[in-house]
Amino acid sequence: MIRRTLSNTVLSVLSAVLVLGAASAASAQPKAKANLAETAVAAGNFKTLVAALKAADLADTIATKGPFTVFAPTDEAFAKIPKPILTALLEDKKTLSQILLYHVVDGKVPASTVTTLTSAKTLNGDVKVAVKDGTVTVNNATVTSTDIEASNGIIHVIDTVLIPEGLALPAGNVVDAAVAAGSFKTLATALTAAGLVDTLKNGEGPFTVFAPTDAAFAKLPAGTLEGLLADKEKLKAVLLYHVVSGRVNSTAVTKLDKAKTLGGPEVAIKVVDGKVKINDSTVTTADIQTGNGVIHVIDTVLLPPAAPAKKSY
Repeated sequence: MIRRTLSNTVLSVLSAVLVLGAASAASAQPKAKANLAETAVAAGNFKTLVAALKAADLADTIATKGPFTVFAPTDEAFAKIPKPILTALLEDKKTLSQILLYHVVDGKVPASTVTTLTSAKTLNGDVKVAVKDGTVTVNNATVTSTDIEASNGIIHVIDTVLIPEGLALPAGNVVDAAVAAGSFKTLATALTAAGLVDTLKNGEGPFTVFAPTDAAFAKLPAGTLEGLLADKEKLKAVLLYHVVSGRVNSTAVTKLDKAKTLGGPEVAIKVVDGKVKINDSTVTTADIQTGNGVIHVIDTVLLPPAAPAKKSY
């Protein structure tokens, strides 16, 4: 009886050891990596990207195929696109797909390789890659985090949505986008006073607008703005000096040394310490895309050169 009880006790202990050993071995096994889509969901700051992938019917592709390298815009990056345009974009499957595929590179490209490149071929065209002072940029976007591993690829986080060169967005215009941004109230007032609202909203575009913020207008000498608002033709000349024909994204702007404006005179363009200068102004935000053009935000109002005085004889 004692022997049987002892035998049962030994068996119970051995069983417990085997169970604990199996559980320990299972917990010691490395967990399977999540796929790219799951990794983006788990990160928490790619809600708009995940919604866009679903809207474009690309979620399954990103989840199951690959390997891919994804330059992933955060929710804050998508927030740079005016809300009416983003809403329309999420309903335009074809255009949305072109944009999303422009963020995806075939194959697994770690940061150590990205930093050696000058360009990368995406599933929808080439992007420009540059490294300056340890900061990596892809077109006009800055890489803020790298090498987030997934089972079928790798994610590099960027702070701006990449828009393929020449791609027209489905809705919106440069005027409405400026109004929606909230920091261009003076510009909107000036456009109305100069009778240019309809031209920039409905005229034959696309347009590139170097848009001064309210703070930029506030830097003008006392009385200058009031004088312009009282002189429609002079105001119109100043405003058209901020507009270039065509959709000129930042990658193209940086290759120029000047650009002819709709007002007639040219603006000078140069890159200083990695920042784009338009005459004496600095571009603070680039590539706000709209249906009929693109906005680059500047911190100083551009004043066209004074016309030469007529000689009198």
